[in-house]
Amino acid sequence: MQVTTVPAVQVNAQHEKIRVAIFMAVFLFFWITTNPFIDLVQLQAAGLDGSTGSNVVNQITFLLITSLTIYVAVTHPLRAQICRPRLLIIALLSWFFISSALSDYPVDGIKRTILATMTFFNAGMFLLLPRSEEQFTRLLLYGTSITLGVAYFGVLFLPRLSIHQATEVLEPMNAGYWRGHYPHKNLAAAVTLQLTFCGLYFRSAGWKKSGIAITFLSVFFLIHTGGKSSTAMLPMILVLQWIFEKFRWTRWFIAVGGIVAFNTLILGATLFPDFRDLVASLGIDPTFTNRSDIWKVAFDGIARSPIFGYGFQGFWQTPNMMHSPAALENWAVRAFNGHNAYVDTLLTTGIPGLLLALALVILVPMRAIACLDRTPSKDPALTRLFQRTWLCVLYSACLEAVFFQNGSAVFFAFLISIFGLVLQSRMSLVKEHVAAREGSRGVSIQGQL
Repeated sequence: MQVTTVPAVQVNAQHEKIRVAIFMAVFLFFWITTNPFIDLVQLQAAGLDGSTGSNVVNQITFLLITSLTIYVAVTHPLRAQICRPRLLIIALLSWFFISSALSDYPVDGIKRTILATMTFFNAGMFLLLPRSEEQFTRLLLYGTSITLGVAYFGVLFLPRLSIHQATEVLEPMNAGYWRGHYPHKNLAAAVTLQLTFCGLYFRSAGWKKSGIAITFLSVFFLIHTGGKSSTAMLPMILVLQWIFEKFRWTRWFIAVGGIVAFNTLILGATLFPDFRDLVASLGIDPTFTNRSDIWKVAFDGIARSPIFGYGFQGFWQTPNMMHSPAALENWAVRAFNGHNAYVDTLLTTGIPGLLLALALVILVPMRAIACLDRTPSKDPALTRLFQRTWLCVLYSACLEAVFFQNGSAVFFAFLISIFGLVLQSRMSLVKEHVAAREGSRGVSIQGQL
């Protein structure tokens, strides 16, 4: 492919300020949320689960941010590069709409699909908001610092709202674990794991002291969350990504073979006694903390509707499930999700939904990474950040339903990593000195067009 230069485009200072403001607003919306520091004791005593869920403030804020993002996108010189590969994403979201429209609760599924579309658009535009790589790094550093600052502020000054209490009704066994401004320790662990990857990126990108500080604070918080999966994932992903980067022949084994093997092992332990005995012989809980009960319910549902599913995110917690006779006999029927993103996608959107999702989350990044190997100009530190985030979520998805979760910082970071790899495979990053040479209001992009 020929490397060409897109002419410098004049962007006034006001537009640049708006882009910076939108970048920070989007970051803080997902990483801080509009409803931090939830009182779990009070909510659970009232019979609620403590989930942030959707509320009027959240909806208005998201609509406002998306509207501003659309405004900037329309005037952006690289608007043609937003949300690539666009046809695949349109096909995926269209199938979510069809699956939802044919479900028992079409309105709810369609609403969630619209929110997912907005999330995709914001993630697709996110990396095009900064004027240069240096500005992106600086803004990302501000965002991660604010997120960690809020989390530690809660632990130090609002411990009742930031640390799990023994008086919580649903999970008193979590007492003492940090959750920061998030509603659960596992979510806090997943987010601080992503912040750790950011800290390592800052160190490689020239912000050594800040990067070390971010990494240390993130790991320290991660350990105190008690999130075993996320804590174990940190060294595993660092090693896997290093192998992935250094030895190209291992990439399909890691990104595809590893996921298939892990899912075969854990889901096989749910369905087949031989697999269950094998997992137990390795000293691993074959129920994976009672997830196997949930997966049995999911597989029963898949067998009943394998093509169209039950509508986008429309199986769990529906009246059909909550008021069914099985709900009185099996606790797993009342689960909030399938605790496996691959199973959940198959369950709720059917076989076409799963195939389209796999194409987006695996095939697209793999193709982009292959293109990066042939690109003469690239940024290894940023590529490494995207690869770590991408691999981490792929493996986390075997135990958590992280795909397409609206309002989730982890899924948003996952989308950014996919779009980031695609953009890097097509274009070169703008450096600050290039932007300065073109003028304080100019943007110069080199890309493969």
